This record gives sequence, structure tokens and C-alpha cells, in this order.
Amino acid sequence: MTTQTHEATPVPAVAATSAPEAPAAPRVVRPIPMTRLVGVELRKMFDTRAGFWMMASVGIVSVLATAAVIIWAPDEAITQNTFSTAIGMPLSVVLPIIAILSVTGEYSQRTGLTTYTLVPWRGRVMSAKVVSTLLVGVVAMFLALAVGALGNVVGSAITGLDATWDISLAQFGNIVLANVLGMLMGFMLGVLFRSSAGAIVGYFVYSLVLPVAFGTLAAFQEWFRDLQPWVDVNFAVTRLFDQTMTAEYWQQLGVSTLVWLWIPLAIGLRAILRAEVK
Repeated sequence: MTTQTHEATPVPAVAATSAPEAPAAPRVVRPIPMTRLVGVELRKMFDTRAGFWMMASVGIVSVLATAAVIIWAPDEAITQNTFSTAIGMPLSVVLPIIAILSVTGEYSQRTGLTTYTLVPWRGRVMSAKVVSTLLVGVVAMFLALAVGALGNVVGSAITGLDATWDISLAQFGNIVLANVLGMLMGFMLGVLFRSSAGAIVGYFVYSLVLPVAFGTLAAFQEWFRDLQPWVDVNFAVTRLFDQTMTAEYWQQLGVSTLVWLWIPLAIGLRAILRAEVK
């Protein structure tokens, strides 16, 4: 008798079933707030050695100008207007250079690659630079006003005269506006040149050479005499310091700044937004 053996057929294991995993929630990337960008740009203006001393020079120049008025000015000239004028003239040179360095530092210090990698949209970076520049200018003018007021009190005490407060709120506002326009002019040159040396040279040509050239032309050419206030931005801005602004003066200021400030600034910003950073 033959015995048949049957091998057991292996039963395939049932694959373990598991519930499908829920999709991961998308990561939300929040843009860097403008307040933080402005804070970073303000810190940049102080961090470098050149930036620190340029900022310190605002206070140093204010104190030196105030001391010079107290020492050398006649007694009848010890007024708040005299101190404001004495402090405002050197600040009109220092503040635009601060604005220039705030832009050109990205290229001379080679921080542009890092800045524009962290914040790819360069328009936000430039906006933060403009805001920080204007903040520095306004704060510097209030500091100068405080130093001048202290000098007025000290000078009046030394001469034995009553303190003369002959500057109105409107006049102080015009002085602040004049210095803000000067800083924006420096900012514009920094945007156009993107080189500290080139922008600073350009600023001194704008502030020293062009006024002399336009003044000489107006003195010898009658046809240019009436045209000068419309094309000479220094002539129009200077009126903010020493004259009551009329409607025509404001129009001349608007036209001259449009030609020398706003159009070149727009051209420079367009170049920065499109140019390769090296």
C-alpha cells in the first residue's frame, strides 16, 4: 500500500494595514517686519568705525559750534537763531555723508550679498535705509536744537543778558526740512554711484562747485537770473534757512528738487533693483 504525503501549502501573510499619515501642515514663512529691517540698518550705521565717528561728529560739531558762538560772537548775537545757524551749517555737510555711507557700505564693506540673500526683495532694504536715514537726520536736528538752547542759556548767563528765543516752530521746521533734503541728496548720490569715494566727491561738486557756477552765471547773464531759482537746488534749499517761504519759493523748491533729487533717485533705485551684486 502506497502512502501519499501532502506538503502544506504556505498561507501568505496578510499585509499589515496602517492608516494613511495626515499631510504635514505647510510651513508659513513670515516676512521680516519693516521695524526689524530699520533697526538693522540703524545698527549698521553705528557698527563700522567710519559710521561711528560720523555719528559722533554730529554731537561734537554741535558742541564746538556752540562754544565758538559763546567765545567769539558779540553779546547782541547771543540768540537762539545764531546758535541754530552756527550748528546747522556744519551739520549740512556731515549729515549727507552719513546718508551716503548708509548705502555705499553695502558695497565697500561687501555686505550686499548677505543683505540681499536674507531679504531678496531689495526694495524693502532700500526703504529701510531711507527710513533710518531720515530718523538719524531728524534726531540730529533735535539734538542740535537742544545743544543750541543750552548754549543760549549759558551764553546769556555769561554776558548778563536775557536769553533771546528768536526762532519759531515754523522756522525750525524749515531747517529740519532743509537738512532732510540734504540727507536725501546724499542718499541719492550713494544710490547712483554705489561707491563711497565717488559719491562723496559728487556731493562736494553738487554743494560747492555748482552753486558757484550758477551764481556766476546769474551775475553775468540776465536771462539766467530769473531762471536760477528754478534750476539751482542749493539756491532754493538755502531759502529754507533765512527767508519766509512764499508760494513761488515752494514751487521753485519742488521743481529744482524734482530735477536734481527725485528723478536721479528713481534712476538709481531702478539700477539697484536690477543690477547684479558682486
